[in-house]
Amino acid sequence: MIGVLIVTHGTIGESLLSSAAQILGEAPAQAAALGVSRSDDPDRVLERARALVAQLDRGEGVLVLADIFGATPCNLCVRLLEDGRVEGVSGVSLPMLLRVLTRREGPLADAVRRALSGAAEGVVHMNTDRCCDG
Repeated sequence: MIGVLIVTHGTIGESLLSSAAQILGEAPAQAAALGVSRSDDPDRVLERARALVAQLDRGEGVLVLADIFGATPCNLCVRLLEDGRVEGVSGVSLPMLLRVLTRREGPLADAVRRALSGAAEGVVHMNTDRCCDG
């Protein structure tokens, strides 16, 4: 199973994992969140992130999801990346996370594609792209 690490500002990642657990009916295995605050020492956060990656990787790799491309959490994530072992996607959202958590078997590259499609398909103009009656 591919591990999932969410690195975000504050407690956004924890909230996303909590919401995913509520929707899925259980806490997702091999998934963790790491929050970054303005007062954190980036080197210490990077150490914690590396430790979490090592803990989450059971041989199939880790997908790291960050909130905003170019912001501090994402910049820390970039330092974790290793092609084919640790892949990263920014713009984490609940649809993206759910798409990844529900299918984590197979190649890490497939998890990256699912994250990207979950994000893209999760953005809907509700006035014109109605999915529900009402």
